[in-house]
Amino acid sequence: MNALAQNALAKDALAHPAPTIADRPLTVRVIKLAVIVVSLLTIGLSIVCRPDWKLRDFDQVFYVTIAYDLDRYGVFSDGIFDPVDSSVAPAQPGMFFGPVFPAMVLAAMKLDPRFAEAVRCSVDSNRGHRDESSCEAYEVPIRILNSVLLALGAAAIGLAAELMFGRTPWSFVLADLFATIGLASEGHILSFVMTESTIFALYSVFAWMFLRALVRPSAAGFAIAGATLGVLALTKPSFAVLLPAGLAIILGAAYWMAKRPGNLIGRHLLAFALAFACIVGPWMTRNYLTIGKFGLTKEYGSAALVERFAYDDMTPREFLLAVPYCLPGIGDALFDKVNGADSMHRFMYHTSESFFNTGRDRRNALVAQHGQIDPLIGQLVVDEMTSHWWQYLLVNIPLAWCGMWPGGIVTLLLLPLFLISAVKTARAG
Repeated sequence: MNALAQNALAKDALAHPAPTIADRPLTVRVIKLAVIVVSLLTIGLSIVCRPDWKLRDFDQVFYVTIAYDLDRYGVFSDGIFDPVDSSVAPAQPGMFFGPVFPAMVLAAMKLDPRFAEAVRCSVDSNRGHRDESSCEAYEVPIRILNSVLLALGAAAIGLAAELMFGRTPWSFVLADLFATIGLASEGHILSFVMTESTIFALYSVFAWMFLRALVRPSAAGFAIAGATLGVLALTKPSFAVLLPAGLAIILGAAYWMAKRPGNLIGRHLLAFALAFACIVGPWMTRNYLTIGKFGLTKEYGSAALVERFAYDDMTPREFLLAVPYCLPGIGDALFDKVNGADSMHRFMYHTSESFFNTGRDRRNALVAQHGQIDPLIGQLVVDEMTSHWWQYLLVNIPLAWCGMWPGGIVTLLLLPLFLISAVKTARAG
């Protein structure tokens, strides 16, 4: 009798298995929320505890000067590249930088008068109207904003992991926590008033929304992804290159893989492109009406390309040594990454003969001689590709390698997981 009862209980257990965490939506939401809160606190502490920087350090001056001009004149300018000293005369309209991040800095100025005064003092001192020592190094509102944006980006990575690997909520938890650790290790650079945090957050959200639209196709999903990409392109114009790439992926995934009907594919392509256009269109129209150029930016792409050409002078030795030099941990032990007093000194941005400074000097020389680079860039590209096309292609390899390691040693530890995921994906077809 006991045996019959136990057999019946076993059959009932098989027919009605105990619910797992994934079967409890409220529990899953609580776990995700807890992970996001931990992520925010971890990233926030890694950023807020950094020393206060002067707002003239690094690229901060670009964005705070534009925010200064927006606050004082209501004009989106080229910041320090504006030929007018806006401390004493109205700024001129510009379009070198995207409008998203300077608008965030302006919002922080409106919300925090102390930060607004720090910005005004810094800009005035940069133009010789005040003593910099009288300016307060204060960036708290931007650091808080950066922390929130980075936590949002880490959460988007977790949600993308769910789409790729399932196993809710553990895919989300692990992906979010690994991203959080990597971001916290980069707290130094992320504590500045610069675009990195905004770009990371927007790109992560775009990647998640785009992947979600591919996995669960709908015109609304592709429209949200396109709109997010538009905001990203208004933060850094070079991300506009993802528009044609995204359209090609939508077409390829739907036509060759999912075998969807042509009219449905067309609606998805149109939704993605139109949403992008609706976001960037007003900015491009503003540029045409105020500056005379219908585009996302003026001079930005040309300047970046001229600076990139400097790396084509890389020697075979530098090419080969880039592998250990950029490898987290190993590169720090083998090379001098503080003073650049070794064979890889040209990889350091602050050394006098660095690739960075060589490209920047050439850009400045072209601007000083011709006023603008945009009218010259076509011929500059032809000249470079005619004489150094193979160097240009080869140099992309070490540059891509060196760009693979945000998060330093944390990213190196994640490499085996990436390889395992790639193999499993390939096997799954």
